[in-house]
Amino acid sequence: NQGDFTDVIQEHFGVKVGRTISWLYFLSIFPILLIYGVGLTNTVESFLVHQAAVTPPPRVLLSGFLVLILFSIMLGGEKVMLRAFAVMVYPLAAILLTLSLYLIPRWNMPSLTLPNLTEFTQTLWLAIPVVIFSFSHAAAISSFAHIQRRHYQQNALLKSEQILKRTSLLLIAFVLLFVFSCILTLSPDQLLEAKKQNLSILSYLANVTHNPLIGAFGPFIAFIAITSSFLGHFLGARESLNGLITKHTRLSYSIADKVGIIFLFLTIWITAILNPSILGMMEALSGPVIAIILFIMPMVAVYKVPFLQAYKKSFSTYFIFVSGVLAVSALLFRWLN
Repeated sequence: NQGDFTDVIQEHFGVKVGRTISWLYFLSIFPILLIYGVGLTNTVESFLVHQAAVTPPPRVLLSGFLVLILFSIMLGGEKVMLRAFAVMVYPLAAILLTLSLYLIPRWNMPSLTLPNLTEFTQTLWLAIPVVIFSFSHAAAISSFAHIQRRHYQQNALLKSEQILKRTSLLLIAFVLLFVFSCILTLSPDQLLEAKKQNLSILSYLANVTHNPLIGAFGPFIAFIAITSSFLGHFLGARESLNGLITKHTRLSYSIADKVGIIFLFLTIWITAILNPSILGMMEALSGPVIAIILFIMPMVAVYKVPFLQAYKKSFSTYFIFVSGVLAVSALLFRWLN
């Protein structure tokens, strides 16, 4: 009941396979933290230049300060972290919904034509890794399970399923409304320009619309969204890295935690300074590894772990597996081409 992700994996898959899966789990989360470090720095830098009309500090100082703020929240303890989540999530959802609806009058409805079926299918296929990345919140599940078990005790499983079902439906509804609203507001050329500038869509909207409301709330929403997502993924990265360090070395958990925090801080900071392509990192690193952890490993677990064998004939099991295969094959196709 008190074990972390690495303990559970080793219990059911053995030490050698468990270590491999644990490394994959960490590698599925770690690039996401790097992405959020880059995204947060670019968001604040763009806000200072375009909305605040001030010269931003050197990127090395700005990125270091922002990453330090994120780490300070996480190291403040569980109560500080949960309070930070509560403060951010509800205003974020409300403002995101308001902005999505506010953009509707700006929609440019395209002339709908039937695309080439082969090209359209290939585009959807290659987009799967990014879609998986966008909706994944697996990194926070282990910590979520611990907190729910402590809070609800015997009813933890039922309550967790209810919470995850409701939040997943809300997540899909809010995200899809926001995505379609942004896509219909901007032209394909503008979306490509946002990608080239390595900016979030909200920061780009604030820069090109010259609308005071979007200019004020766009970067703010992007900042809150990136921060809340970073905190959730940091939980999983910290837990998995600590488990890997303690199981591969003789370091105590407290020392391993300090080493892990220093490693994460430095790598996120350095990546934020270098400013690599965010979408490129999503497609090449996080999406496919997340697909293996979230989609293929559960299929293996259903046949290997006794208490999961009840799901062998479930449609969702095979749907999950096929989704994972499509995501990984999309990566291989990109590499080969």
